[in-house]
Amino acid sequence: MALPPPDPQFVLRGTSAAVHTLHFSCGGPEPDIPLLFSGSENGFIHVWNLKTHRVDSALDGHGRKSVYCVETMGGKDRLLSQGRDQRICLWDLAEGRTSVTDSVFTEHVGFCRCSLLKVAQGRWLMAMAARSLEEVQILELPSKTSVCTLKPEVGAKLGMPMCLKLWQLNCDSQPVLLAGYEDGSVVLWNVSMGKALSQLICHQEPVMSLDFDAEKAKGISGSSEKVLSIWSLNEQQNLQVYKTHELVNAGISDITIRADKKILATAGWDHRIRIFGWKKLKPLAVLDYHTATVHCVSFSDHSNPRERLLAAGSKDQRISVWSIYAQT
Repeated sequence: MALPPPDPQFVLRGTSAAVHTLHFSCGGPEPDIPLLFSGSENGFIHVWNLKTHRVDSALDGHGRKSVYCVETMGGKDRLLSQGRDQRICLWDLAEGRTSVTDSVFTEHVGFCRCSLLKVAQGRWLMAMAARSLEEVQILELPSKTSVCTLKPEVGAKLGMPMCLKLWQLNCDSQPVLLAGYEDGSVVLWNVSMGKALSQLICHQEPVMSLDFDAEKAKGISGSSEKVLSIWSLNEQQNLQVYKTHELVNAGISDITIRADKKILATAGWDHRIRIFGWKKLKPLAVLDYHTATVHCVSFSDHSNPRERLLAAGSKDQRISVWSIYAQT
């Protein structure tokens, strides 16, 4: 008989709004306190202390407009956040500060989260949906220098970019971008040349979320339909469908592969979090706690595998934190 799914290890309450994005910062040496950052529909970013399970600080920089992306930049004192006010903010949180030090005006009206890639010490590339409907802009941070604008070919009709993932195989290789579009396509872009290398139609509906495993050259995407699409990248840089997995209920808001590439989690419109083995996409668990759409899932970056956590944020204003398959 299958074991019943576990309960959350703990639940964080107090955002007073739907939770749209989560990001852990737990990899620091002792006595660093492990943190979880959450972004909410009311425009606040909450910094949760995972020792006390309480909010250490609440950051307000998006004019009470929904925050749908938070990322740390090389440590927990530098934070990037993106909101529905069409701004991406850079924060300095060192020594208790809570100030926005810089911001980028995106002019994009959709929900496409930006993607960050560290390319050198103190230097980052950021991909973001641009003002023009189908375009993606690549900037260098912190200088905000424009690297390139990725424009589909005339007549391609991809629609808006919905999700972005910048990656590179190693520090010597060229940065590459995977972008999921409104027409259900995933496109692989060469950032330095500013051109599309490959396009694959993975879904009948807009691609809501994707993640990619650069080591296995294999990715996964979800949409508003009942299908997860797994695709691979061959040595000629061509995307091809590897397999698909039928879900019980339609609608995936977020997908994330854990850093050790053993398992992945999906956030469902059916209020559930699903865990799969990444190698064969074997269903491992269905976590049923939330009472509304789960918007986001995130794995912690604890250096000790036994301490690894999974967090999920929901429209029900709660964040569930789970300890599952920590030792693999």
